[in-house]
Order: sequence, then C-alpha cells, then structure tokens
Amino acid sequence: MIERYTLPHMRSVWELGHKYEIWLEVELLACEALEQGGKIPRGVTARIRRNARIDPERIAAIEKVVKHDVVAFLESLAEPVGVDARYLHAGLTSSDIVDTSLAVQMAEAADIILGDMDMLLGVLKQRAHEHRETIMVGRSHGVHGEPVSFGFKLAIWYEEVRRHRDRLRAVRQDIAVGKLSGAMGTFAHLGPEVEEFVCARLGLEPDPISSQIVQRDRHAAYLSALALLAASIEKFATEVRHLQRTEVLEAGEPVRIGENCQGEQSRGAGGRRALA
Repeated sequence: MIERYTLPHMRSVWELGHKYEIWLEVELLACEALEQGGKIPRGVTARIRRNARIDPERIAAIEKVVKHDVVAFLESLAEPVGVDARYLHAGLTSSDIVDTSLAVQMAEAADIILGDMDMLLGVLKQRAHEHRETIMVGRSHGVHGEPVSFGFKLAIWYEEVRRHRDRLRAVRQDIAVGKLSGAMGTFAHLGPEVEEFVCARLGLEPDPISSQIVQRDRHAAYLSALALLAASIEKFATEVRHLQRTEVLEAGEPVRIGENCQGEQSRGAGGRRALA
C-alpha cells in the first residue's frame, strides 16, 4: 500500500502486526475448542494467551532460516509460551490459519468501504436534489448535446454507487468464510465442531466444503467488485477534473492553502487522490 494514499483505518487492517494478531487468535480459539472437547488439558489456552507475544522482527528472522511464514510464526510463539506451545496448531494445516485470517481481514476492509459508500451515497443524493435545476451542458463523446442538470449527472452516479454497494455486500458475505479442515479439507485430525466454534467466534461462516484452501473464486469475485468500484471512482474524479479545466470551468474543488504557488489556482488535490 502506498503510504501517502492510505487511510489510517484501512492501513490498520493490513498491517503485518494485525495479521499476526488474527493468526494468534485463530490458534487460540482452536485450542479453546479442543480444551472444551477434552482433547487437551484445562487451562492451556489461558496460559498461552497470557504468555504469547507477537514479534514481527523475530518472525522475519526465523523465516529467513525456515523459509515458511507459519512455521516461523509458531516457532516465535514457542519461545515465550514454552511447553504449552505443543498444543498450538494441533491437527491444523497452514492454510487453516492463513485463509481464515485473510477472510477476517477482507471482511474488515469491506466493512470500512461499505461504510464509506453509505456516506458517499448520502452526499450524492443530497447534492443531486440540491442541483436538480442547475443547468449544464450535456455531452456525448465530449461533444455538446442537449442540456442536462448537474443533479441529473449526480443521480446517475448515485445509482452506479448503489449497485457497487450491493455487489460488495454480496461478495463480503461470500468471502467471510473460514476453514479448519486440515491438509486435504477432510477433517482427518479435527472434527467439524472445531471449525464451527472458531468461525463463530470470528464472525465467519464455516466453508461448506474446502480442500487444503478456501477456493479462490471467492477472492476473485471480491477483487472484481473492488475493481468495478475503483473504475467508477476514477470516472467520477476524471469528470470533476475535466469540469474544472480553465476552458470548461463548470465545477471545481476549493483552492487549498499552500497547494500551489499560484494562490488563485485550484489543482484538484481531491481528484488526484481519488485517481491514485
């Protein structure tokens, strides 16, 4: 992610430390499920939770040696946890941790975007109503046509964003699945009750059937929905930048202090940020 264009609340979702926090939580919940089922001694989960420490630098150092991110993560946990580390990852495969945790992150990111889309829809609806009689040039292929209103243009954008919101809601539901079904997805070492317990605590649904991994059509649909949304945002931003060209000057962003040595000139920083 490009630091300059990354919002703090989205950055926090994809920070390495947050990913490891979710990995640890998946491991702890699996231990808790095993503990409740009498498969491991009572008190193990609480001791691990109390003693576990996440150290991204230590994980990176171990990974350089073992060449495996999950193994490095588990070995780093074993150092502060001690003998109780033997119960971590019991019956699990790496993708049980990685895919389930990724689902949590993708759901968190979708929730942020959906919240922002709701705010955008509110603004577009309000402005479309305010400018329903603000006449402007209508254009087809960039050529003047019959007049329209600025509110009409914004109403079109509103409907476009609404469709994107509905699509993102659907793929958010599809991506919010976890799996703890083992190396081949056959529950060879853990029963489905462990997967059900962990997923419920994480706000996920158990994947109805998985192999070693959660199938990637879920991720592809999610990314496609984001790509469609990004294409529309790019279109809106480009249109605003066009409308504030000196030769057009039908709309524009306010001038920002310190934005340009030419104090009277607006350079459309908001549009540039959206295009980025």
